[in-house]
Amino acid sequence: MQHYDVAIVGGGPAGLTAAMTLSRSVRRVAVLESPADPRNACSHGVHGIVGLDGVSPAEYRGRAWDDLARYGMAELRETDVADLVPAPDGGFEVVTEDGGPLWARRVLLATGMTDVIPELDGFEECWGRTIIHCPFCSGWENRERTWGVVTAEEEFARRAPGAFSAWSDDVVVFTDGAALGEDLGVEVVTGRIRALCHTGGDLHAVELEDGAVVERRTLLWQLDQRPVPLVAHLARERGLTLREDCYVKTDGSCRTSVPGLYAAGDIITETQGAVESAAAGSAAAFQIIEDETS
Repeated sequence: MQHYDVAIVGGGPAGLTAAMTLSRSVRRVAVLESPADPRNACSHGVHGIVGLDGVSPAEYRGRAWDDLARYGMAELRETDVADLVPAPDGGFEVVTEDGGPLWARRVLLATGMTDVIPELDGFEECWGRTIIHCPFCSGWENRERTWGVVTAEEEFARRAPGAFSAWSDDVVVFTDGAALGEDLGVEVVTGRIRALCHTGGDLHAVELEDGAVVERRTLLWQLDQRPVPLVAHLARERGLTLREDCYVKTDGSCRTSVPGLYAAGDIITETQGAVESAAAGSAAAFQIIEDETS
């Protein structure tokens, strides 16, 4: 069985940044990344990281591994992780789907979350292009278009026109069947959404169940999320504590409820962006090093 100082589950900005910090600190690292497409595969580009702004998610990962290769401390294993078993002598046995277990003194969860994709005609084609989850990530590419904000939260609906006015001066709120209060200061469409009219992923209208069609060129839609299967398993079987909103609970320093197990990136917060995830990965790596030496 191969031994590592740290196993990182997830190869996005959080995991890769942690791997870089740990590599430069002379720690042997295994990065375990699922062979399935990453959650951001549909994105047109990674934004907000100076020097890399606009590169595709695949190019971002490629460049990261080119950088990591210079140190020779990090190894990529493309496999799903099925379990983390506390070892009798400390650390964890990392059980992988490819049948090759490994041992790590510490483990960092950087798996991200799973988006709950609505079963709507046209959604997947538009997702990541003209249906966006974050204005800071994709608002620039969708500026000066008509926007629809999909939310059932009254306060969020009330703030929508001002919050997104830098990108669009024409904002409508879709509640997708939910009833909100009156006089919100924004046009509200309460009908359920039946389909999304688009051309090659370029949205041009929202179709409601009653047949009404509302012209919109961009939707801001923050999807419900759930933990990936590994995290759900650890919560059931290994004592990992989740918050009420299903994100991993940490102590503010990336430590989870399981000794030796850390978490960073989208898995711990609704504030999800490449820069924020990279910063969290770096913070987690520093905390792991500090805990080793304290």
